[in-house]
Amino acid sequence: MSKRVFWIVLDSVGCGEMPDAADFGDAGSDTLGSCIRSGLFDAPHLTNLGLFNIEGTSFRDTGKADEVIGSYCRMAEKSCGKDTTVGHWEMAGMISPTPLPTYPNGFPQEILDKLKEATGRDILCNKTYSGTEVIKDYGKEHVETGALIVYTSADSVLQIAAHEDIVPIEELYDICHKAREIMQGEHGVGRIIARPFEGEWPFQRTVRRHDYSLQPARETVLDALKAAGYVNIGVGKIKDIFAGKSVMVSYSNKGNDANMERTIDIADSDFDGLCYVNLVDTDMIYGHRRDIPAYTKAINDFDVQLGRLMEKLGDDDMLIITADHGCDPGFRGTDHTREYVPCLIYGSKIRKGVDLGTRQTFADMASTIAEYFDLEYRGDGTSFLAEIKE
Repeated sequence: MSKRVFWIVLDSVGCGEMPDAADFGDAGSDTLGSCIRSGLFDAPHLTNLGLFNIEGTSFRDTGKADEVIGSYCRMAEKSCGKDTTVGHWEMAGMISPTPLPTYPNGFPQEILDKLKEATGRDILCNKTYSGTEVIKDYGKEHVETGALIVYTSADSVLQIAAHEDIVPIEELYDICHKAREIMQGEHGVGRIIARPFEGEWPFQRTVRRHDYSLQPARETVLDALKAAGYVNIGVGKIKDIFAGKSVMVSYSNKGNDANMERTIDIADSDFDGLCYVNLVDTDMIYGHRRDIPAYTKAINDFDVQLGRLMEKLGDDDMLIITADHGCDPGFRGTDHTREYVPCLIYGSKIRKGVDLGTRQTFADMASTIAEYFDLEYRGDGTSFLAEIKE
């Protein structure tokens, strides 16, 4: 009988401000709270797994299931950050105490000069910008000149936007590879992101986004699983987030619906190991655009597919649903928010209704997964398997 873990990250679906949220400018942020208070939230499977039972949330007890079928908790981020890279690294077992570099005033001239030399193209923008707004404001000039739109956000990222008719997608990917080589050491941002767009002004971003991350500096649970002979399957951005390290099979991001359909198909296959899934639409399409109805609908739509996935789980399967940070669609600005994240655990051998309280680090998930597979690895976390296993 196969032993499998399905680990699903609802990108940016935080569950309320952390104690240090004010240090990040995020006091009062509450991603799930904004969705639930909209009156549009309808996710019975998440509810049955214990979402409304999680301690410390603004919505606790407002829509509790009659019988909770999973174990549940909220998790604090111990790393210094609120972005995809450090969030995933931490849940995989590696806390990042030092923040990755950010560039609120744009990148220094020495970086721009290296990018120009490496790519043979001029640079536009070089500011902190919304991804949808930057192609509205600079897209026409880019099309006319062929110069690259380089911008950043509050996160540790260097993003390069280009029209696919002006910079073919493979060239854009090659440009981002070169940017990744440049952005090392003190300028080692968490991600270089290719942001292709198409059409006529005001232009539309395409699904061919690609992320180029730093490799984790230390061993993660993915490395430990691979070394022990298990398979790691990545769906969505997982391979990008870990720079390919120990991700043996990968299915690139095709949007939440397609990524979940892929995951449901994987559940029909026979393998021993981890299926690690990132569902980015909540963050990339709806969170940054502060679209509460669409963000909430994305969670509701996921919940329908979640029900189908749960039906396919075997006796030795464990399902974990969590998030990597917040991106409150009801909050000011357009950036990620420093929040706790939910963690819901389900399986035929997982106890029902176990309240794990508030965990002190996302890394407890990696420790729990490692123990589930009888690995010695624990990373920077503490396993809670003994508390939830039948």
